[in-house]
Amino acid sequence: MPTASPAAVQAPANRAAIAGWVLFDWAAQPYFTLINTFVYAPFFASAVAANPVEGQAMWGFASSAAGLVIAFLSPVLGAIADASGRRKPWIAAFGLLLVIGSALLWLGRPGMPETAAIVLAAFVIATVGAEFATVFNNSMMPTLVPPDRMGRLSGLGWAIGYVGGMLSLIFMLGFLVASPDTGRTIIGLNPLFGLDAAAREGDRAAGPLTAFWFILFVIPMFLFTPDVPAKMGLAAAARSGLRSIGATLAEVRKHRNIMLFLIANMIYMDGLVAIFALGGIYAAGVFSWTTIEIGLFGMLLTVTGTFGALIGGRLDDAIGSKPVILGSILFLCTATAAILLIGPGHVFFIFETARPMPGDGFFATVPERIYLVLGGIMGAAAGPLQAASRSLLVRLAPRDKIGQFFGLFALSGKVTAFVGPFLSSMVTLALNDQRAGLGVLLIMFAVGAAILTRVSTRPAAA
Repeated sequence: MPTASPAAVQAPANRAAIAGWVLFDWAAQPYFTLINTFVYAPFFASAVAANPVEGQAMWGFASSAAGLVIAFLSPVLGAIADASGRRKPWIAAFGLLLVIGSALLWLGRPGMPETAAIVLAAFVIATVGAEFATVFNNSMMPTLVPPDRMGRLSGLGWAIGYVGGMLSLIFMLGFLVASPDTGRTIIGLNPLFGLDAAAREGDRAAGPLTAFWFILFVIPMFLFTPDVPAKMGLAAAARSGLRSIGATLAEVRKHRNIMLFLIANMIYMDGLVAIFALGGIYAAGVFSWTTIEIGLFGMLLTVTGTFGALIGGRLDDAIGSKPVILGSILFLCTATAAILLIGPGHVFFIFETARPMPGDGFFATVPERIYLVLGGIMGAAAGPLQAASRSLLVRLAPRDKIGQFFGLFALSGKVTAFVGPFLSSMVTLALNDQRAGLGVLLIMFAVGAAILTRVSTRPAAA
């Protein structure tokens, strides 16, 4: 049986340190909630791009471009971070990219497709920043709790992140995003700061709000969560890290479990990234949902995702990460398949239903309500899937190379992350049907789950 490394048996960090680490998820989550899924992406597709189909395709292609950048740099930067020891300088640097890219999204204007290029470039910058900052935050986990509490820590982080995302979404809908028809927010207020509803300035404010939110709430992590002591300077670390990349890639072949897991993660995460990147855009195009309706839908997913992550974290420690991941994929496949069978005027291609009409109110038709239920299921499954994947890697990877393996983890989640959005976008354009674009994602979930069944959960030695 492998001998545990010192990091694996160290005393847990104090509460302030853990709270600071958990708040990183709270700080970063509005990027994924407000920009990537429920507010800005649908706004871009429905108002900035020439039409929703083209907008969904363009957003998917931009996601693909960001995924390629992240894929090729993740293992290199992870190796350099392992050599240097410290994580916080990397989080600060990439957090700055998240802030700059998010703030620049304000420049997107409705009815002005010429601003799309600026928006997409800013989106790529923000995505690279958010994902890399998350890589280095994740690699701090083994220094905070022992292995038998890793699942709960990971689940708690995801749950707190979901709550942060939900509160930012509530603030957006209640105080910033107003209906173009009434000029008032969902709670009947005029938008703060004199935002113009007709110019969709409330939707555009998702970018600056995300930037400010991250700056404010990432501070506790820098103040209270201990960093790994510095081992060498950046230049020496870069040389050492680059030399170790080939050795790590060769070593991962010796760790069959990790290699299979990374391949499985690569495939099913492609599907998850694509379905959440395009889910809000899909609802805007198929059901003609406004930002407020998509925001309410996002709140539902956030609530179910929060409970899913908390419950999944406890199940992770109780029965293991692998069963939690497989169960989550099963729920995602079921919900996605059902979504493909509903449309604005039918359910399962058999039952004809009333179509959404102006003035009907929120979620007035049967297909819309079914979509809400299915979305809730997907939200409940996504949290445990991501949290359990993170904790499974911590349990499998050698402790002394955790940064490199988290770099490879990010690589596996991003090296083909462009494939899901790209294939979905190509099918959407080819068939001129947003629903068809989601069908390819079912295959990714199924193949990823099949490979994961071959992974043994025995931990690796340092």
